[in-house]
Amino acid sequence: MNSTKKVLKSVFGYTSFRENQEEIIGAILQGRDVFTSMPTGGGKSLCYQIPGIILNGLTVVVSPLIALMKDQVDEARSKGISAEFINSTLSEDDSFRIYSDLYNSKVQLLYISPERLALDGYLDKLKEFNVSFIAVDEAHCLSEWGHDFRPDYLFLSKLKDKFPTTPIAAFTATATQKVQDDIIKLLKLKDPYIVRASFNRKELFYHVRNKSEVLSQIANYIKENPDKPGIIYRISRKDVEKTADYLQKKGIKAKHYHAGLTNNERTKNQELFNNDQIQVIVATTAFGMGINKSNIRFVIHGDLPKSMEGYYQETGRAGRDGLDSECILFYSPGDIVKQNFFINQIEDPTEQEKCKKNLNSLVKFATLNVCRRKQILEYFNEPYSQNCGNCDVCNNLTSKIEGTVDAQKILSAILRTNQSFGINYIIDIIRGADTEKIRSRNHHTIKTWGIGKDKDRHWWQGIITELIGQEKIYQDSEKYNILKITPKGEDILYGRDAFYINESTFTGKVNAKSREKLIDSTSGLDKILLQRLKDKRTEIAREKMVPPYIIFSDKTLKDMALLKPTTLDDFLLVSGVGEKKMEEYGPIFIPLITHL
Repeated sequence: MNSTKKVLKSVFGYTSFRENQEEIIGAILQGRDVFTSMPTGGGKSLCYQIPGIILNGLTVVVSPLIALMKDQVDEARSKGISAEFINSTLSEDDSFRIYSDLYNSKVQLLYISPERLALDGYLDKLKEFNVSFIAVDEAHCLSEWGHDFRPDYLFLSKLKDKFPTTPIAAFTATATQKVQDDIIKLLKLKDPYIVRASFNRKELFYHVRNKSEVLSQIANYIKENPDKPGIIYRISRKDVEKTADYLQKKGIKAKHYHAGLTNNERTKNQELFNNDQIQVIVATTAFGMGINKSNIRFVIHGDLPKSMEGYYQETGRAGRDGLDSECILFYSPGDIVKQNFFINQIEDPTEQEKCKKNLNSLVKFATLNVCRRKQILEYFNEPYSQNCGNCDVCNNLTSKIEGTVDAQKILSAILRTNQSFGINYIIDIIRGADTEKIRSRNHHTIKTWGIGKDKDRHWWQGIITELIGQEKIYQDSEKYNILKITPKGEDILYGRDAFYINESTFTGKVNAKSREKLIDSTSGLDKILLQRLKDKRTEIAREKMVPPYIIFSDKTLKDMALLKPTTLDDFLLVSGVGEKKMEEYGPIFIPLITHL
């Protein structure tokens, strides 16, 4: 057994590498620079931790995740890795101890923030610690073309100047080709070994639902899944607080998280979530980058995200343990209006255009009757032609309804009002509203006035949503979001093409099939034993004051409940159990299994 596979089993408890991991580790051990785009849950941390164990010297991990550094260090230590972090939260005594260990070569893995590296003279100080490898995590923060650009990351362009012969590896979960090129250029990587792992997260089920009463829709879903931890993203701080308050009143253990809270409040709420003391965290995008919690079973977006990169990374926080999880997006045409309002406030024309393209990508994703996974992968230039079998479209949860006549009514109303009005006005025309605005323009006399009074407003809003998504009409953001007809729309209007709509656009309901893949179908799983193992994990975690997933992941506990090991050697066969965890936890968990 080679050294990397030996470390993989003895330290991490796995018998085989995931795709690309072994090649990435090999390149680093050979002294090469590396660029890796690997989805969340793909195992990128292992790609720098194993070199950190094998190489003779210090591995530095640059990470912006100050709030999570302690968890990352605790997790590494639980596997027997000598790890530390340096950031502004350290006490004077802890700092003295860590620097003493660094000078005495007792640290294998050092997590450090880019802000700390940017301090005057700090890179020179780092050179005193025999740095053998540098890993830059969340590397997309370097690029202005990325969705989460951070100016403090630009200082990392000096790393190669100070450490010209030290291999540098950049890791990110989301990077278009443009962002990739930007990262390689800024970090001055020399002939890097490049890995663009598949963005396909097979364990994630993607579902888009019509947004009507979004708070009750979210609450109903959570009540149907009472034991599953999840994240809910809202676009504004106000909506975050409103949603968390609503869920609490419905008896759901939820807390909110946004940049307007103090550091202490954010840290406290995040720890409650990590420690399974609350079920749900409601947050803006200020929450989430680099979350270590492995058992997040669902991610809900209550509003349309700003970009596909952001959406992909946020949904990727579900199912990090590889178990089936659900990603739900609630969508309505009103989301487009909100996003366009914010986009129109942007003064830089280039940035404004970029944001409009991002918005259009998300609108298509939400409304086109095309495999959700296919749309995500093709956005990241990854071809995908098959039926994924794990989204609402491919599972026929978006049943098609013939809607040509109703589409023609909407298109005709838009045309007869000179393509000069927005969604609400057109619906008023169709439903025969008797308003001053309509009468003053004589629009109560046109042929389409009142032609759709037999159906409610929600129906017509759904038709317009579909027309926008299928690019039959568009909202002109330069002219107050008035509706305009495209050539594709003209084909519908004049009978040259048919128009079909998704049933879920109007109902917002979920067919039971959508969760069939989420039901634990593992034969032989002793659920009573599994619960006993989880309770013991929670007890140990509280004693050690660490999140439960640092002791064992849900996946490891399920494997334990299936294999039912009765000896230490058997315990070592459980996926995710390395030698240190076998020695520390085997004597605790084995009696739970043998004394059934």
